[in-house]
Amino acid sequence: MRNPDPLSSEERDRLMARLEQDLLDGYDEEFELEREDEDHFRSAEDRRIEGMLPRGVYFKELFALQRELVKLQDWVVQERRKVVIVFEGRDSAGKGGVIKRITQRLNPRVCRVVALPAPNDRERTQWYFQRYVSHLPAAGEVVLFDRSWYNRAGVESVMGFCSDEEVEEFFRSVPEFERMLVRSGIQLIKYWFSITDEEQHLRFLSRIHDPLKQWKLSPMDLESRRRWEDYTRAKEVMLERTHIAEAPWWVVPAVDKKRARLNCIAHLLEHFPYQEVPRQEVVLPERVRHQDYLRHPVPETMLVPNRYP
Repeated sequence: MRNPDPLSSEERDRLMARLEQDLLDGYDEEFELEREDEDHFRSAEDRRIEGMLPRGVYFKELFALQRELVKLQDWVVQERRKVVIVFEGRDSAGKGGVIKRITQRLNPRVCRVVALPAPNDRERTQWYFQRYVSHLPAAGEVVLFDRSWYNRAGVESVMGFCSDEEVEEFFRSVPEFERMLVRSGIQLIKYWFSITDEEQHLRFLSRIHDPLKQWKLSPMDLESRRRWEDYTRAKEVMLERTHIAEAPWWVVPAVDKKRARLNCIAHLLEHFPYQEVPRQEVVLPERVRHQDYLRHPVPETMLVPNRYP
């Protein structure tokens, strides 16, 4: 990856402010577990970033949307719906962040994430879609694909992991494959997360300089950065040839991570005529007690040391 052009002092300050904000964004999951969002969490540099969505507003809207997602989950189970949501986009575009916020408060037995590794030698000889089919939902399930069969139109095509003939066969097959899924009763929703060249560069820098994020950068990611224009051409062809009425593409502007998450979740909810499913009142039963019951103490040798008194 080439070095950026020399920055002025003002540009460097703005870059450092953005890098700090990106670091804070990575820790927001922990803050999201608390309802209170005090203003002292925000640094002076945060306030300098023009147009930044206030964190208090973000959390308020996110919690409201997550409550709706719980209602949607219950409705999917009751109505025995089958839902597949595909998340695609460049490396660091924010797919994982929105998936995490969607699933954060849902039942993993109802809503599960599929993120498949590169195919092994046996899988490479199978029908291309075969390894994805086994992960499709049964009735009352939602499956989120963190990358999907569209790997063939993206990384495999750009990096030369498949032939031009295989890519062309994919484009002939995928519309029929997806129409078949829809005919079988699966609701298929496809999102492409879109970021700019400059934003990806910033996010890669953030990963390089944050020890907790460095694992996210693979040699393939770095090569994808070099081949930005190749990926752009591949994306444009993919959207043009696989945008079908039964399963259209939806593009999420994702330079602003927080707005992208909120916009995507709100848009997702609009796809369903869900209603709140009445729940039976939960009554905690009285614990049965026996006179001869004795709880034995745990041996000291088995206890985890209390390092944080």
